[in-house]
Amino acid sequence: MADTINIKDNYEEETNENVRLGEVKIADEVVAVIAGIAATEVEGVDSMAGNPTKEIVGKLSGSKTAKSMRGVKVEVNDDKVCVDLAINVSYNYNIPEVSEKVQERVKNAIENMTGLTVLEVNIKIAYVVAN
Repeated sequence: MADTINIKDNYEEETNENVRLGEVKIADEVVAVIAGIAATEVEGVDSMAGNPTKEIVGKLSGSKTAKSMRGVKVEVNDDKVCVDLAINVSYNYNIPEVSEKVQERVKNAIENMTGLTVLEVNIKIAYVVAN
């Protein structure tokens, strides 16, 4: 009789080997950048809002990372994430629809990229921008 391989046992062995490789830690700032970039990808979001000091620093640095962290606050506890976003919405877009799309996009991006569980994505509409 031919030898058989128990796929489940091999998978568990492989998983256990991976666990022994070490620990992966994701900085809160990384989660914030993911949230900011995901939010600005939604049609109707003009930009992230933030305090004037952070905006000036972001503009001076020219960094996409600095710009995407404006208006983003994340709290990570035990693989659970709460996100607060302040966004500027483009004029003539339905604010509740844009907000819902942002919530979905941000939640999916964080969960898919980090494996963390997003408990909530809170949206504050800071401004409406004329096109």
